[in-house]
Amino acid sequence: MLLRTKFLELEAEKPIVILNKDDADDLGVKPLERVEISFKRKKIIAIVNVAERIVREGEIGLYEEIQEELDIKPDERVSVAAAAPPVSLAFIKKKLNGQTLDDKEIYSIIEDTVNHKLSDIEITAFVTSLYNHGTTMNETASLSRAITETGRTLDLRTKEIYDKHSIGGCPGDKTSIVFVPIVAAAGLTIPKTSSRAITSPAGTADRFECLAPVELTLEEVRRVVNKTNGCLVWGGSVDLAPADDIFIKIEYPLSIDPFLLPSVMSKKKAVNAKYVVIDIPTGRESKVSTNEEFELLAGKFIDIGKKLNMKINCVSTLGEQPIGHAVGPVLEAREALQTLMNHRKGAKDLIDKATTLAGVLLEFSGVKNGKKAALHIVNTGKAYKKLREIIEAQGGNPDVKPSDLVPGPKTAEFKSACSGRVLWISNKDVDIIARDAGAPKDKEAGMVIMKKLGDKVKRGDVLFKLYARKTGKFNRALKLAEELDIMRVGKERKMELEKLPAKKEEEKYFILER
Repeated sequence: MLLRTKFLELEAEKPIVILNKDDADDLGVKPLERVEISFKRKKIIAIVNVAERIVREGEIGLYEEIQEELDIKPDERVSVAAAAPPVSLAFIKKKLNGQTLDDKEIYSIIEDTVNHKLSDIEITAFVTSLYNHGTTMNETASLSRAITETGRTLDLRTKEIYDKHSIGGCPGDKTSIVFVPIVAAAGLTIPKTSSRAITSPAGTADRFECLAPVELTLEEVRRVVNKTNGCLVWGGSVDLAPADDIFIKIEYPLSIDPFLLPSVMSKKKAVNAKYVVIDIPTGRESKVSTNEEFELLAGKFIDIGKKLNMKINCVSTLGEQPIGHAVGPVLEAREALQTLMNHRKGAKDLIDKATTLAGVLLEFSGVKNGKKAALHIVNTGKAYKKLREIIEAQGGNPDVKPSDLVPGPKTAEFKSACSGRVLWISNKDVDIIARDAGAPKDKEAGMVIMKKLGDKVKRGDVLFKLYARKTGKFNRALKLAEELDIMRVGKERKMELEKLPAKKEEEKYFILER
């Protein structure tokens, strides 16, 4: 069928066309099926949308991506024919039925995902099939390899690569900004690619962007790492594991994460990491709440690492409260900088976590007592100096001061109504309030937690401060902070609850409910 082209000022991440309903019926195609468009010697497969008013009978509406791909003008005639669905669709249906996929089938799905040959509904079906039926260790390893191989990789050739990943779930976790300079100052190579925030008030890329640009090309990353041994960049800018970014967009609104393991491992594989430490925050309101869950997840990471020729060490870190005191991009960047400038007055738990994780990588390299060696690098100022080098190499101001990092002008203090100790901090509520204040989009927004677990509190002491840039967001966060039970202050709980036998033998009754 010959149709006249009509240009639509619409963009999409995949090839899409709009057909008039009558033309679609004549071609025998339905919405979300495919057509092949031929113009001169060029051909392209596109996903079909159907409408009656946007395009008239005899026309085909082209999104901008197809206009550029075919190098075509409006009112040109193109040949349009029904196209068969991609072979990978059959493999998605196979997984929907609970069957196991082999290497070639998984690669086919990932390749078609990256090449935009699958619709969002088809990708969603694949994501939910993994969520419902799970994956074998072989499938997970195959997914990791396929996601890596369908993107670009960072090849630093002769250098052994070290890396770190946190599964998240802990607000204020600016550990990487302290951790990477320690590892790099020790002479190890650590090209740290990080994500932006998805559901938290700040991702590592959001934090470090307050200190230096993070959207670097792969060539720029290579230059920075060759010069300083390390970097802190946004993974999305270097096209490493692009399939993972597509899957994240599907997972986010569904609040599911079946790609956790292949997502992490593919990004480590993409930078050719050989030694990796996985940070697994553990505690109430964390993604991993018990030691048993930690051991199960850690075992999976280690097993997949073996299949991908990587040495993995997993560390269960305290996930009961925010790391340090600051939550929100500017506030966290400032705290990380202050901590390395003056580690004796910095956030102790931040130093503890960063040196513990860095110590694991140092021991991989042959250093004995890695944590002690990491602490020495901090105490001697070498980590602070290295952070400045990385900031400068990435295009930031190497002389940036904590005072240059100014939080939002809208502020409020929340004071304790009683005396005692901090018994509970809700990570979940801290996240919600900081995001309502504007973080991470408004980098100046966030919170500073003044009191941490176990700290003594007097009535009238400030528990936390709220910061925002915009009045509307500030008022919304303020109201929410007043409603939620972010922090609980009370008397110390005694370890001893009861003794048996009691001093007086008294008959006691209890009812056991089913």
